Parts: sequence; C-alpha cells; structure tokens
Amino acid sequence: MVSKIILNDRVIQLSSYEEEKVNGFYKVSVIFDVTSKEYHDIATLLYNGTFDVKIPEKELMFRGTIYNYSTSVTNLYEENQVGQYKLTLVEEKD
Repeated sequence: MVSKIILNDRVIQLSSYEEEKVNGFYKVSVIFDVTSKEYHDIATLLYNGTFDVKIPEKELMFRGTIYNYSTSVTNLYEENQVGQYKLTLVEEKD
C-alpha cells in the first residue's frame, strides 16, 4: 500500500490510497488524518488547489488539481483533535 503523498514538498502520511487513469490522466484518491496542530498548514496548502504531486512508492509525479475533497466534522480548532480528510486529485491536461 502507498503510505505517503507529497504535495508541493509537503509529505502527508496516508491511511488510504486509490489510483486510476481516466482518459489517459491520473486520478488519485487519498484519505489522511490531520491533527489540530497540523490543521492550519494543511488547510493553507489545500487552498492552493493545484500541486506538484509525488507518490514516491509508485515513482509517479504529475501536476494535479483538486477534483473533490471533504473533511470530518471534527473541530480542529480544539487542542488534541484528529480529523479525517478525503482528497481526490486529477492530473492536469497540458
């Protein structure tokens, strides 16, 4: 199983990874936990919308854009909380 994804040089540990090709382009869906401490950095990163995506264990790199994402209802402003993020990225067409 793929254990991490790198978005713009930020390493994110994964609990789930799925990959497919749609019309010749990669579509990657991941699930990962975010702690209260990481929340601001992850939220700021995701606001970018488009990333340099690296999946080292698959030797896969592409420019990807958020297709879909959701979060658990966990209040990450409270200390010592952990939320779950679901993120789907699609490879950009040149």
